[in-house]
Amino acid sequence: MKRNDIFSLRLKRLPPYLFAEIDRIKNELIEKGERVISLGVGDPDIPTPKRIVNFMKKAVTKKEYHQYPFGKGLKIFREAITKWYKKRFGVELNCEKEVQVLIGSKEGIGHLPLGIVNKGDIVLIPEPSYPVYFGGTILADGKPYFLPLLEKNNFLPEIESVPERILKRVKLLFLNYPNNPTTQVASLDFYKKVVRFAKRYGFFIASDLAYSEIYFNEKPVSILQVKGSKDVAIEFHSLSKTFNMTGWRIGWACGNEKLIAALKEVKDNYDSGVFMAIQEVGAFALLECGKEVKANREIWKKRRDFFCKKLKKLGFEFFYPEATFYVWIKTPNNLPSKEVAKRILLSAKVIVTPGIGFGKSGEGYIRVALTQDIEVLDEALEKISRVRW
Repeated sequence: MKRNDIFSLRLKRLPPYLFAEIDRIKNELIEKGERVISLGVGDPDIPTPKRIVNFMKKAVTKKEYHQYPFGKGLKIFREAITKWYKKRFGVELNCEKEVQVLIGSKEGIGHLPLGIVNKGDIVLIPEPSYPVYFGGTILADGKPYFLPLLEKNNFLPEIESVPERILKRVKLLFLNYPNNPTTQVASLDFYKKVVRFAKRYGFFIASDLAYSEIYFNEKPVSILQVKGSKDVAIEFHSLSKTFNMTGWRIGWACGNEKLIAALKEVKDNYDSGVFMAIQEVGAFALLECGKEVKANREIWKKRRDFFCKKLKKLGFEFFYPEATFYVWIKTPNNLPSKEVAKRILLSAKVIVTPGIGFGKSGEGYIRVALTQDIEVLDEALEKISRVRW
């Protein structure tokens, strides 16, 4: 029996999940005894801050947290989210109607289309982009319409270029800034324009703000800072990148209360929520661990500065990241991104992500995640420098 003989038609429309494939290749090489440096998946190597871990040790012993969490999430966590949003972005949120706790932002992003998209509804998806926007759309029987993120447009989607006949059928637009994989940051003026379009044509916006706290110059903004944005927008956030908590699976959605209600309805039928001890830890992290976030940012900045300086000496063309912990690099000699990633893997035993894995407009680029310490990044670059192009 072939692997996909029993797969639904929806599932067959999806390519193999990009990062699962990268992980599979890495594990196969390790099993063969190879030393592999993985710069492929955006999974921080920096440990979760000690204060957060120590807080968890106490929270996990609370008997009342050992039952089903259910619902929109622990109130102390939702209240902490509203306080953090007010302090960080100047945005007021109602923790009862405008906040939903998630098992990491990925599941919320993937589940949202199931709550609002009907068969044949158009979903605008920037590309290259995080694969879950496409996957969630397909699994909800939506119809993807891709918005190329191009260098000439500063990797921002040109929504004004979408034909009006398409805009009239759009149900949802996904956005992600600071952007994975291009590292671009969006301005408040950009969000204002998008909100105007959404109101004019009657569609919703899902903003993925997972990388908002990994920045090196000006603080990234939230779409919810735009006046009237809550009429059309929902925003997704996570503790994964901010506090190096990818394995803890904790995040939230906030914004338009109808979208929040739809998302909650889907989740009520699919999962039972986040372990309540982790939610209390989330509240502690947001309200008490600002110093740790700043220290984290300094580590990423040092890695970025080191890596980009040496990468430039090696003759690679790339975009100097203003945010995130990625570097978006042009392929040498305009080679296909899969070919470049394959050569680097076979010759240097370094895993990088081919841009085509993020969408058609990602061709001609590779993405590197700075998720190793400087010594390992140096070793990776030394090995890559010996690859023949």
